[in-house]
Amino acid sequence: MPKFRLREAAELLGVSDDTLRRWADAGRVPSTTEAGRRAIDGAALARFAEELAAGAERPESRPVVAESARNRFTGLVTNVVRDTVMAQVEMQAGPHRIVSLMSREAADELRLEPGVLAVASVKSTNVVIEVPESRPPGKREPAT
Repeated sequence: MPKFRLREAAELLGVSDDTLRRWADAGRVPSTTEAGRRAIDGAALARFAEELAAGAERPESRPVVAESARNRFTGLVTNVVRDTVMAQVEMQAGPHRIVSLMSREAADELRLEPGVLAVASVKSTNVVIEVPESRPPGKREPAT
């Protein structure tokens, strides 16, 4: 299962590192320490992102500097439902819940499961889920 450093997780949630560290210290989100660095399990982070989006707590706002979404939403996969042909993939990208229907083969090739970091690219009425170019599908460097 993927793990995210606190800095990465805070960025995905749209909060500061300090806010996420305080939440982890208070037990609001589970974290582990590996090689002296704290990390959060991807599935736990996905559940916490859903809770935040549902209004359990509003994260502090952060200034946006020279950034444009360009119809791409980076977030965490929160649920994947597969049948024999199709898959329904749900993502939480900040406050946005995104649902995409794709072939089961595509979901399997991308190794999509709760907690995986992915990018939703929106074009007209189609949403395509991608994984960052920095890693092959299903691979995640250990948190350091």
